[in-house]
Amino acid sequence: MGNIAVWDVVVIAGYFLLVFGIAWFVTVKEKSGASSKDYFLGGRNLGWFAIGASLFASNIGSEHLIGLSGAGARGAFPEAQFEILAALILLLLGWVFVPFYIKSGVFTMPEFLEKRYNKGSRMYLSLVSIISYVLTKISFTIFAGALVFEVLLGIEFWTGALITVIATGIYTVFGGLKAVVYTDMVQSIIFILGGVACTYYGLEAIGGWDNVMLAIEANAPEPDTFMSLWRNKEYPWTGVLLGAPILGIWYWCTDQFIVQRVLSAKNVNVARQGTIFGAVLKLLPLFIFVIPGIVAYALSVTEFPDLFTVANPITGEVKTTTDAALPALILRVLPVGIKGLVVAGFLAALMSSLSSVFNSTSTLFTFDFYMQWKPNASEKELVNVGRLATVVLVLVGLAWIPFMQALTEGGGIYRYLQSVQAYISPPIAAAFLLGIFYKKINGKGALAALWTGFVLGIGRLVLEYMSQESGLKIDETSLLGTLVTMNFLHYAIFLFVVSIAVMVTVSLSTTKTAKEVDPVLVYQKNAEDKLSLWTNKEFYLTLAIIAVVLVMWVWFW
Repeated sequence: MGNIAVWDVVVIAGYFLLVFGIAWFVTVKEKSGASSKDYFLGGRNLGWFAIGASLFASNIGSEHLIGLSGAGARGAFPEAQFEILAALILLLLGWVFVPFYIKSGVFTMPEFLEKRYNKGSRMYLSLVSIISYVLTKISFTIFAGALVFEVLLGIEFWTGALITVIATGIYTVFGGLKAVVYTDMVQSIIFILGGVACTYYGLEAIGGWDNVMLAIEANAPEPDTFMSLWRNKEYPWTGVLLGAPILGIWYWCTDQFIVQRVLSAKNVNVARQGTIFGAVLKLLPLFIFVIPGIVAYALSVTEFPDLFTVANPITGEVKTTTDAALPALILRVLPVGIKGLVVAGFLAALMSSLSSVFNSTSTLFTFDFYMQWKPNASEKELVNVGRLATVVLVLVGLAWIPFMQALTEGGGIYRYLQSVQAYISPPIAAAFLLGIFYKKINGKGALAALWTGFVLGIGRLVLEYMSQESGLKIDETSLLGTLVTMNFLHYAIFLFVVSIAVMVTVSLSTTKTAKEVDPVLVYQKNAEDKLSLWTNKEFYLTLAIIAVVLVMWVWFW
């Protein structure tokens, strides 16, 4: 197994036994899956620690393990802004969105849209979510898991893919959300320890942080901005401050993949505590993923010139890529045993993300499609449909992997599939935000905005791909050229503003046909709630997190 020793294999095997042990305990001992509420929402009795850890673990996927460390290695430090902003947006989830979600009693985010607007809005969001999950989250996470087995363990790619998807599918199918959340708790600890180990042993190999800074000053193309959150030309501050939060609100506050965790809380207060704990954990990726990438860069220009030179496990092509930063650190600097722990951390993050999307997608299918077709289905039938949907997702994910070979031949398609989420999120974020804060918005306005945003988003995606990959010529000085070439975060702002304009215009022109809005679903001014903030410990914890974010912004100016 290449650079992996017997003791590393023992540690990895121990990790798998631990995960399956937890899943078995939850499934058998806790009788998870006895009802649809148990299976899909963990019985709605989960505590703040489990919710916060699961929010964090579910979010950490291949884009963090490979992408963030690679960003650190190539000087794209502002990519850490998405993690820092996530901490603030999780606070928004807890204080603004959670009360409406919990009080409405919904199982899915599309169901919330139906209660607030109409059935068309529900079907739109559910369908778009399921398709994007299959094309991006499921396929790429299986692919990344297979690469971990191939590169770090020497196990053939397709064997690794099967191990990843079957192992994850088993405990997701039988244990439901509670098994996913409880394994997330353990997995989050494992990959945090793994990230800390990479940083520690990497710094030990180069001789400390001072040597890292010396290496950057002597070798980086732009050493002054190599570790700057704000002064990178590829990530303008306007896009970071105004565009990134729009994407964040969609992902953290309205996406079933994430919000399903807070729906499983005992009550609003516990859900809010979980989001606050999740926000604390989201401050860590800069230190456990980006910093190891920076250390890897320093090692590549001082100790190991071939550190980023890797052989593609599928094509055999040898190339140099900063995306190899974290795997390279693992193989070069970690001692026996610790190396196994970190590889287990890799697998923990990937399996956690995969299990979460399996469970969320099966929930969407069961409640937003099957239950609409068969509203009188029994509890047992709903659970069985959810399990069957997960099995189908496993098979679809495996069948889609051959397409991922395009990723290894340049990465163009990978970039564009990932950007699908950036181009469809602004209208969804607008529909939820205005739906809660502006009661005059109705179903016709919401649906018009969702479809307008979808057409503009997919239109940008297609034209961007054709202009860069298919030779389509677009005059960059024209309006169309400006829309196609502008920074994707600026385009998100444009899309958000257009969606709001369409939503407000259509809603105000169709007010006579709008349905009465349930007061539970919209914001009501309440002075008593404001006064209670000053005696609320969660309020002060929130202020502390905001203060830490401000310090990080100033420190890494």
